[in-house]
Amino acid sequence: MTAEAGTIMRNFRRRMWIAAIIVAALQTAVLGYMVGERAWGLRNGVEVLLKTAPIDPRDLLRGDYVTLNYDISRVPVSTLIDGTPTDSRKNQILSVRLKKQDDDYWGIIESSFGTLEPKPDTVVLKTLPFDYFSYGDSAPSPQATIPVTYGIERYYVPEGAGRTIEDARNHDRVAIAARVSADGEAHIRSLLLDGKSVYEEPLY
Repeated sequence: MTAEAGTIMRNFRRRMWIAAIIVAALQTAVLGYMVGERAWGLRNGVEVLLKTAPIDPRDLLRGDYVTLNYDISRVPVSTLIDGTPTDSRKNQILSVRLKKQDDDYWGIIESSFGTLEPKPDTVVLKTLPFDYFSYGDSAPSPQATIPVTYGIERYYVPEGAGRTIEDARNHDRVAIAARVSADGEAHIRSLLLDGKSVYEEPLY
């Protein structure tokens, strides 16, 4: 190998090392941001109590988890303040206003494909993007709903505990305490059984 070729090879290896360091730093920064954002939401978000209907599937990599469905997972079209769109749309986000009900659970009082301004004693929760299929010119029935998700539909529990939680669900004994941040993102804070917290999420 000539001196020139050796220099080129060393420069190439140096650039590869620099690129690897930059990529690793970016990955660390992104991960740090995600962890910090979650911690901020858990620490400063408004706490809401949600009624759930979990199912117990199995994740062989991480142990037991429960898949959670909520009363608020189906948004009544009657709560849409701007009416139902007449055309189908992709990657829609629905803003859902929740208010504490007489039973201490938080329920939907209004929703919109646009922006919902803050109001006292309420929180605005944003759904994950979804495809909306229009009713066209036909008016939907008063009981029609829009199925949505919020990113809090899976909760990991210690291995072997999932079945117990599912059994408790069947007797309406499970609830989720979640924190909703100012930008409408929800984070699970704890899982409650018979009104008592049995699993809590750490900040980090």
